[in-house]
Amino acid sequence: MATTARRPSSRRPAWQEQPAVSTQGAKAGAITVMLFIIAFPLYSVILTSFSTQASINIAGGLVVWPHGLTLNAYRLIISGGVVGRALVISILLTVVGTAVSMVVTILAAYGLSRAGSFGNRGILWFMMITMFFNGGIIPLFLVVSALGGYDQYWALIAPSAVSVFNIIVMRSFFSNVATDLIDSARIDGASDWRILTKVVLPTSKAVTAVIALFYGVGYWNSWFNILLFMPADSSKWPLQMVMYNYVTQGMAMAGGSTNIVGQNLGHQQVAALSLQMAVVALTLVPIVIVYPFVQKHFTKGVLLGAIKG
Repeated sequence: MATTARRPSSRRPAWQEQPAVSTQGAKAGAITVMLFIIAFPLYSVILTSFSTQASINIAGGLVVWPHGLTLNAYRLIISGGVVGRALVISILLTVVGTAVSMVVTILAAYGLSRAGSFGNRGILWFMMITMFFNGGIIPLFLVVSALGGYDQYWALIAPSAVSVFNIIVMRSFFSNVATDLIDSARIDGASDWRILTKVVLPTSKAVTAVIALFYGVGYWNSWFNILLFMPADSSKWPLQMVMYNYVTQGMAMAGGSTNIVGQNLGHQQVAALSLQMAVVALTLVPIVIVYPFVQKHFTKGVLLGAIKG
């Protein structure tokens, strides 16, 4: 009996079905709402930083619709020197801190990823315990102060130099680097240092970029360690601490005056709220510039580091 060819089913699998118009509309609406919730405060902050006192008075606070724009707030910040100095300090702390953290994280992750390394299991479990239990703020302050870290820049880096979570993510990635490449390198006489720099790291660019972004953002946004270890000397403050004190306590940003309301630039008055929002906007610029270069590695690096192994 001849068999008839089975016609392919016109019904597609569920994961291949075309979404309904209502579903697409709901998704587009949800995304639009989320984008609005994220973008509107940022828009208002930036617009207020460019606004005049009259525009702020009309709006009664943060400006939503511009009535007059000016660069005087940014000119006053630059001329005052406080923010400029704080910006340089923040950039240096972020660069140096990220470099130190990446070196420590890469070395620790590579050592823990090698099955034959000394005490790798015990050290890993010990490190994981610190993710859930720690001594607290007071012991941290006492230890760092006893080591001479009070009012020193290294106190802003050393306590945050290692993240166990980042080490675990990178270790998982390193554990799944092609063993054939590593074995071939060992047969050729390569040392562990050469294997790490010539084999492992070149194949781990995604996770390395993501971990570096995590550390960089952490150092850039950090202010609590500054509050602990150098609260008095404002000349050593990074940008985040300057912004915190200026926005919450009305610290002078230019001219040495403690009264920031109505400072003058030439013959024009600069609004206090405009100055505050200008400082907030300046803190966002470096991250906005750096993130697009790392974003393409973000999802890949996190998923591969977390799922593999």
